[in-house]
Amino acid sequence: MTESSYRQEMRAAARQVGRRRFLTVTGAAAALAFSVNLPVAGTASAAELDARKIGDAPFTLGVASGDPLPDSVLLWTRLAPRPYEPGSGLPRARVQVRWELARDERFSRVVRRGSATAHPEFDHSVHVEVKGLEAGRVFYYRFRTGTWTSPVGRTRTAPAPGARNSSLSLAAVSCQAYHDGYFTAYKHLAQEDVDVVLHLGDYLYEYAVNATGGARNHTDRRLPAHFNRETVTLEDYRLRYALYKSDPDLCAAHAAHPFVVTWDDHETENNYAGDTPENDVPPEEFLLRRAAAYRAYWENQPLRAPQRPTGPDMKLYRRLRFGRLAQFDILDTRQYRSDQAYGDGWQTPGPESQDPSRTMTGAAQERWLIDGWHASQATWNVVPQQVTFAQRRDVPTDAFKLSMDAWDGYPASRSRILKGAEAAGADNLMVLTGDVHVGYAFDLKKDFDDPSSRTVGTEIVATSITSGKDGSDRPGSWNNQMQANPHMKFFNGRRGYAVVTLGREQARADYRTVSAVTTPGAPLATAASFVTEVGNQGLTPV
Repeated sequence: MTESSYRQEMRAAARQVGRRRFLTVTGAAAALAFSVNLPVAGTASAAELDARKIGDAPFTLGVASGDPLPDSVLLWTRLAPRPYEPGSGLPRARVQVRWELARDERFSRVVRRGSATAHPEFDHSVHVEVKGLEAGRVFYYRFRTGTWTSPVGRTRTAPAPGARNSSLSLAAVSCQAYHDGYFTAYKHLAQEDVDVVLHLGDYLYEYAVNATGGARNHTDRRLPAHFNRETVTLEDYRLRYALYKSDPDLCAAHAAHPFVVTWDDHETENNYAGDTPENDVPPEEFLLRRAAAYRAYWENQPLRAPQRPTGPDMKLYRRLRFGRLAQFDILDTRQYRSDQAYGDGWQTPGPESQDPSRTMTGAAQERWLIDGWHASQATWNVVPQQVTFAQRRDVPTDAFKLSMDAWDGYPASRSRILKGAEAAGADNLMVLTGDVHVGYAFDLKKDFDDPSSRTVGTEIVATSITSGKDGSDRPGSWNNQMQANPHMKFFNGRRGYAVVTLGREQARADYRTVSAVTTPGAPLATAASFVTEVGNQGLTPV
């Protein structure tokens, strides 16, 4: 779709529902349905395809699982025999998909089986919630349709609600620009012994990808021209997910571990804030784009039914518990935030950024988070979210600037969160962060301007999988930031991920890095490791 035809489509959609109604959730949902000629939800109206007629392997995007509960797992796949084509090589027809869940990889002990419908309205994606399972168990799963069988995935249920589990291992990942390099870190992550993977945003990027895959510099293939433009329409986003999810290393990581996902900006558009786009376009255009992006996100992620979007609205913040050891409060810091102060970027803080009414989470999500801490019985209260939470000055002088896109641009909102954690007695607070394409380790301070103030938690910032290309151990800003922020304990600019092991007495964070992503096959290293003790927050190198 060309730029001009897209804008004509937008104008037609706006006329169809009316501008005032467009600027509501239901209005934008109706406009999305009108503009792509699709119902808002999957229906049984489409004809059913005889799956035996599918001539090419349909499981090209692999399998995934997510959001583990004590008695339930969520299984995902999407049928795409020709993933780089609009429609993925399937007609607009329903397809029946069978699934199996077993205790063993050979499926000799199947515990559940069933069937699900892959609707064309949801781009033939499948989301299966398997219930009534035993807590704290590993399971294997696969899908079948016609004569085809998917790769085997491995997942697990969460521990029972009152379980006094002694250990939980997680990996934190973020920022995987396809055009910046190979997903080598995922190949290594697939071999890690972790219970769950937390994806902290920027699962894909809206930017154009040229025929050779950017920095990947493909010599064995040429990508279709429709990838070489920014994602705007529902079809654009669907195709971009197909490009990313066809990567074998990403497929391997999804098949090996359950994922818990949340988005940042690039799944829609760089640095958008709420209903405010980065660029100066009419609100109705951006809301339709956001609706398309959110729909494609749900279609392509292992998310449960409560997360299914309605137009440009999708309730992504949610809570998961892993026995008595850990509570995860997964945040959405994009959909409800105030617009960035001072036009965004690194700016000198002032009255605009320090306005008490500014919010990163929105009032409802903020109350939900703090109320959840009051009810928490977990040893560790973990907050997977998107942008840097700790204060981060750029230079060690009084002329410092702060990032207006991070929590530094919303200090009143951050203060309310920290005070809420203190009032709730959420003593062992750990924030997990992505976004910035570097690995950081922070002590969270009661007063960031006073280095001697009490440490109230820790923040583990996972570097990018690829974004920023190869990176370096010490980026150019390393000296200034380390001097300017005494609570910053670590700063590394290589690609990779973080592994965090939570225990009853302490937590350990290991920063895994690869030496390059612009060439495949780089080895894995551990750049640094830290521990923080239960009841005695603060990161200590080991």
